[in-house]
Amino acid sequence: MITNDATILKIKHEVLYQVAKLAFDGELEEKKEQLPYKLIPGPHAIFRCCIYKEREIIRQRINLAQGKCPDGTKDDNLVQVITAACQGCPISRYVVTDNCRKCMGKACQHACKFGAISMGRDRSYIDPAKCKECGMCAKACPYNAIADLVRPCKKSCPVDAITMDENMICKIDMEKCIRCGQCIHSCPFGAIGSKTDIVDVINAIKSDKKVVAMLAPASEGQFGNDITMASWRVALKKVGFDEMYEVGLGGDMTASAESREWAEAYKEGKKKTTSCCPAFVNMIEKHYPELKDNMSNTVSPMCAVSRLIKAQEPGTITVFIGPCIAKKSEAHDHKLKDNADYALTFGEIRAIMKAKEVTLEPATEELQQSSIYGKKFANAGGVAEAVIESLKESGENADINVMKCAGAVECKKGLMLMKLGRFNEDFMEGMICEGGCVGGPSSHKGENESKRARQALLAKADNRNISENLKDYNMDSISMNRR
Repeated sequence: MITNDATILKIKHEVLYQVAKLAFDGELEEKKEQLPYKLIPGPHAIFRCCIYKEREIIRQRINLAQGKCPDGTKDDNLVQVITAACQGCPISRYVVTDNCRKCMGKACQHACKFGAISMGRDRSYIDPAKCKECGMCAKACPYNAIADLVRPCKKSCPVDAITMDENMICKIDMEKCIRCGQCIHSCPFGAIGSKTDIVDVINAIKSDKKVVAMLAPASEGQFGNDITMASWRVALKKVGFDEMYEVGLGGDMTASAESREWAEAYKEGKKKTTSCCPAFVNMIEKHYPELKDNMSNTVSPMCAVSRLIKAQEPGTITVFIGPCIAKKSEAHDHKLKDNADYALTFGEIRAIMKAKEVTLEPATEELQQSSIYGKKFANAGGVAEAVIESLKESGENADINVMKCAGAVECKKGLMLMKLGRFNEDFMEGMICEGGCVGGPSSHKGENESKRARQALLAKADNRNISENLKDYNMDSISMNRR
């Protein structure tokens, strides 16, 4: 999901770029306090009521760009509310519209148990101080004159993690939030964002440590059919990364390990889910904990590639790049040994590239690190397709039924069926974003917009299978287990 609001994106990306530039120049601490005045010179406000609110929003975005909470408080959640920007939404959920006929029946008034509805001159009126947002008035109105104005952020959250405080400022419940990032681009005021690892990554690049980028398979097609993995490799090396790996290689590794796990579970009659989508993993752990044992014990492609890199050269800093917000939470999960140290979105890596005056340029693909199955891990159904292919290659039974769930609604449905013992399929692929990773919250282009370019790039991949591709790597050097 990507926003069409150019104003929000411009502000967000400009802050990221300015922070990245100052970090590279070693002047961030010295000059960050001047940034709000540089970006909002005044004297007139551009997009808010006054320049003081605009500058405060910039200050809070600068904190986010440094990996901190916007308002300076301490909170481990990666998804954060920019409180200065959280305004303008309806303070009352239920609002009486012009459809109200001020009828004699007064069904809305009689339905309200809290005395929140009175009759005005032209229509009924809902007192926000008394309204409990139960919705009984809206159900009772025969003219459908009472509108249910659910905040966009709240409406987009698949796990009801968003509420409002006493000042009607958005609050995110850490115990419920699965870090999917769907709320970030749904807010018309840009009032929700995620902490970034930009400064830490830049400091790592500037250090004497080896830093390796790991590019998500969803990257192919996002920037046109002439921007290949080779294009990214060249650009990232110019930025200062020592090397770049395709995370599609990790897709092959995960498919191979998960196929063995699925084969064993199938023989035992046990249902299994995938575990490569971190938001899906968070959903199971937080909202369906009784299904933890049904979740695959295989690490994600990101973690697999990171472990492979660190096994080859201990001490290497690994940085994931892709369209996913939840990957940040996975990278910060220290229970997963040798996982990626940091995770960046496309917008964040582009800010880093801009700070170094590096652009993506067309390049011929000469190094293919993953099979076509690993590359397709980013598509809905791609994980299941790769696992089934690996089962075939190993001689195991591949005649299995998989429920392919793309989107939070489908995932919740599948998990509920499994919880109730009514799951008829053998296995479940779970991806929280509709369309899979290519539909991630921080995509550069939407799934449909990038589809043609992606298909053109994938069509150029050779026909090597998963087992053939993995022969080139020392798979015995790493563990593919989450625990």
